[in-house]
Amino acid sequence: MSTRHDYYEPELICRGRLQNAPTEATAGDLQPDSSEPTKKTLELEVKKDYQGRRLDKYLATRLTQYSRSFLQKLIRDGAVKVGDRTVKTSYSIRKGDIITLEIPIVVEEHLKPEDIPLDIIYEDEYLMLINKPPDMVVHPAPGHMSGTLVNALIFHCKKLSRLGGYYKAGIVHRLDRDTSGIMLVIKSDIVHEDIARQFERRTVHKEYLALVERDVELDSDLIELPIGRHKKDRLKMSIRHDEEGKEATSVYEVLERFEVAGPLPSFTLVKVMPRTGRTHQIRVHMKAIGHPIVADADYNSRDCLYAWEITGEQPRPDEPPILERQALHAYRLEFFHPILKKRVSFQAELPEDMQRVLRLLRERKKRSKQ
Repeated sequence: MSTRHDYYEPELICRGRLQNAPTEATAGDLQPDSSEPTKKTLELEVKKDYQGRRLDKYLATRLTQYSRSFLQKLIRDGAVKVGDRTVKTSYSIRKGDIITLEIPIVVEEHLKPEDIPLDIIYEDEYLMLINKPPDMVVHPAPGHMSGTLVNALIFHCKKLSRLGGYYKAGIVHRLDRDTSGIMLVIKSDIVHEDIARQFERRTVHKEYLALVERDVELDSDLIELPIGRHKKDRLKMSIRHDEEGKEATSVYEVLERFEVAGPLPSFTLVKVMPRTGRTHQIRVHMKAIGHPIVADADYNSRDCLYAWEITGEQPRPDEPPILERQALHAYRLEFFHPILKKRVSFQAELPEDMQRVLRLLRERKKRSKQ
């Protein structure tokens, strides 16, 4: 059974219907179809003067659903043309160039609906918001085809948008596997297009809660540090002040401090509002200012947290950690509902692992004042 929260406004349940709406995917649709084309054609027109930007970099910024290495391979294979000629990855684009891409469509495995419980915050016939638990991958990928949010969605939903692709039915944005919190799922292709533009134009407001290491000095601050792939570990991101770095901006506010005298570590609960949407942005930005997220295996020196580290009690040999993933939760999402014609806002409750850590920290804080 799915868990539902009934604290949203009753008026937010949409009772109208889209006129001439395209047919979205049903659960039965989400399987390989041998009659579908093996490639799709995209055409882009360069409408600005980018002053000699390389073709591969231009495509990577326009087509963010594909990796730069994938786009470079397309160029090398002759699947990308400028006008009627093939070019190199280093080709300098010019205003007015017409770029045509032949992108292969690869469907490797059948997507199976799975009866995985969903914590549903709100749902109408066009979209839904869910509270994603930690340790859940958002969408399948070759070699990881089950147990994902999409597997759960195609079981629970009669229709889902397919604009994100075969493996990303209903998905318009994502969270890291071990980040919990609110996610927006889209059922209608028309609504998907509208909300995707809102994300692109940065009019979707996002708030995260993060527990970070040590006592953060400032009550609030703006972080403006460019982010790009790590030079040595391509699965991680880092601050990059070279041409690989992309603009990244986050604002944080301190909500609660858990500082204590003596050997026990201090922590700070912060609210972070990313203004851009780079991969691992909050995790990289908080590390960059000296306050990595607690138990972040990629960007912190520790990948878990024990109760004794908070309480100061003697650790037990068999004591399990109370937190085994980054203490990061997508707390609030605000956007313009294209059918209701109004801005709507939703929140997702903290999961039990983060709530338990905060309870222990507040108990410690209370004792220290006695």
